[in-house]
Amino acid sequence: MNQLYEPNQVLDTAFKILKHNQLTQEMKIDAHEFDIPIIDDSGLETIFQFLRLKKPVRILEIGSAIGYWAIMMALHTDASVVTIERDAKNYAKACAYIKQANLEAKIKIFKADALEFDSSQLELASFDVIFIDAAKSAYQRFFEKYEPYLAESGLIISDNLLFHGHVFREKTALSRNLRDLTRKLNTYSAWLANHPNYETIFLPLGDGIAFSYQKTNLCRM
Repeated sequence: MNQLYEPNQVLDTAFKILKHNQLTQEMKIDAHEFDIPIIDDSGLETIFQFLRLKKPVRILEIGSAIGYWAIMMALHTDASVVTIERDAKNYAKACAYIKQANLEAKIKIFKADALEFDSSQLELASFDVIFIDAAKSAYQRFFEKYEPYLAESGLIISDNLLFHGHVFREKTALSRNLRDLTRKLNTYSAWLANHPNYETIFLPLGDGIAFSYQKTNLCRM
């Protein structure tokens, strides 16, 4: 008799990629304790499923936080990671975690505001994946600044577009700052959806993730 599986059971067995070790579990606890936003497991698993096809060699991350996403990428793929973080405390934690993970050869971190960062330090090398998860009000500017560094057939991932569900809440229930941020995220999402050069897939998983591919290269995915 054939055994029937629920869809989630199949994902948890045959296709699941995400694995944690003691360090990454400690990082999750650290992020929760100090209210540092990091991507959740469902969002990470979704990204890993896309990267099974991409097989990236070089990844650029905008917004390191404590280095969790960069470390997970370095542990789960063969790619090297360049990441940029402006907050001094987060940068220091990220450096310590990267060293503790023995991933200094795979992860290069810069302390800078990504909008002011001297991009010549990227050595004009292209990236197979660019991951945006920094200041929500500046997503479009991050996209426009770093998109020229995307490799042919590359992928730009924008995370946290649902902003903890705030984008769905009644505007009167939000503070002025939150209303402004949700408006900017909605504007960015609409801009992505109508971008003349990119096709974007939006998935309401994790905290809302968008995957943007150059339209001329969709067949090479």
